[in-house]
Amino acid sequence: MNEITTFNPTGAEVQDADTMPHSIEAEQQLLGAILTNNDVYDRVASIISATHFYDPVHARIFEVAAARIAKNNLASPVTLKAFFEDDEGLKELGGPAYLARLAGAAISAYAVRDYAQMIHDLAVRRELIRLGHEIVDRAKKVDIDSEPKEQIVAAEQSLYRLSEQGQSETGFQSFLRAVTDAVNVANAAYQRDGGLAGVSTGLIDMDKKLGGLHKSDLLILAGRPSMGKTSLATNIAFNIAKAYRKGTLPDGTEGAVEGGVVGFYSLEMSAEQLAARILSEAAEVPSEQIRRGDMTETEFRRFVDAAKSLESCPLFIDDTPALPIAQLAARARRLKRTHGLDVLMVDYLQLVRGGGRSENRVNEISEITMGLKAIAKELNIPVVALSQLSRQVESREDKRPQLSDLRESGSIEQDADVVMFVFREEYYKEREKPGDHDLEAMAKWQEEMERLHGKAEVIIGKQRHGPIGTVELSFEGQFTRFGNLIKPWQQGDASDGF
Repeated sequence: MNEITTFNPTGAEVQDADTMPHSIEAEQQLLGAILTNNDVYDRVASIISATHFYDPVHARIFEVAAARIAKNNLASPVTLKAFFEDDEGLKELGGPAYLARLAGAAISAYAVRDYAQMIHDLAVRRELIRLGHEIVDRAKKVDIDSEPKEQIVAAEQSLYRLSEQGQSETGFQSFLRAVTDAVNVANAAYQRDGGLAGVSTGLIDMDKKLGGLHKSDLLILAGRPSMGKTSLATNIAFNIAKAYRKGTLPDGTEGAVEGGVVGFYSLEMSAEQLAARILSEAAEVPSEQIRRGDMTETEFRRFVDAAKSLESCPLFIDDTPALPIAQLAARARRLKRTHGLDVLMVDYLQLVRGGGRSENRVNEISEITMGLKAIAKELNIPVVALSQLSRQVESREDKRPQLSDLRESGSIEQDADVVMFVFREEYYKEREKPGDHDLEAMAKWQEEMERLHGKAEVIIGKQRHGPIGTVELSFEGQFTRFGNLIKPWQQGDASDGF
């Protein structure tokens, strides 16, 4: 047999320039340990699989042994012998006697996880080399169906998938561990002062209904034009980024213990326009005055101070128009890798492009919503996507939106974990102003306007993990700002001493 290149267990590397990184010794000793004591398999099954072995014969031995152990059968040199009688690869190594030699050279059980991790890491190195060659080969080939941008997206996706390999262990866990995890989540929520399991939106009543923004959830925020869906999204994004505080998470890793890093895809407005909206809210200067530069000295000073205070805010804006869903996912992965990412906002869903394979708009929207849900699960973050509503809302007497009003609603409603609608009755009532000659109607209209002024509703039409219902918010149009609405019973009176 040809000379075998190995990494010895002490760390000394012996490798020919033409061979891929591997360690035959580590593979032999791990297989020997499994064939000697089948209980060892359970300790390494979450780390490696047959595909991680460099030697194809070793991969087949591991696969057969794993299959037998899974069926609660014994995997030993004797029981495996029948499966390898005609295996040409094993014959080259000495036939079934090689299985006995593996068991004879077995290491002690305590070291198996180290060897398994070593085999896994070397397999990742080989995969990196393979990916590198693949990228080079694809780049060399000039093909009309393979644009450079698409190649970059594919390469990033493959690298991210590789980097995430083996980071989560699945399988059964004891009830004690499950209870401990539940207590840790509850404790973290208690420490946040809001009783939240997810990321706080900064809006108290909305947090109570949603429990914050939960990881791996796709939330749809829908509304007719001028309802304020972009304003609400920027308010939430700003609240999360402003509250960002880094620290040590319960699992020992570094991350956001409060607030979070926010990525904002603004496909409709430019980054400057979006920043002006956020500054308007922070500085309490009307957004139209900021656009015109029509500010008093005091207002301008507040505006500059707000801009300085927001410099370190971890809010990242991408205003590339008509972004394909694959590019959107790739850029989100890159942001998470370079700066971290805790919440992703997309304004708005209908402006994202599909993969270009479907001419049917409904199918394209379905591809986009599935893509957004996949991003939420892959990056383990909440994704908030804004959506338009169909015009049928306008034809009803009650203008409050419902699930059937979502444009291309089937896939959006199906893929979303939460669907919310922004509704401001004041907007519609303002357009029903009667003529000045009808004094009675005018008085009634003014009374209605006074009741509705500065109020907005967020209607939760679907929530997988919680109740549906309506959240009342305040809305200051001049600052494009949503806030917590003080209820009459919260205002107190003179006897309260407030």
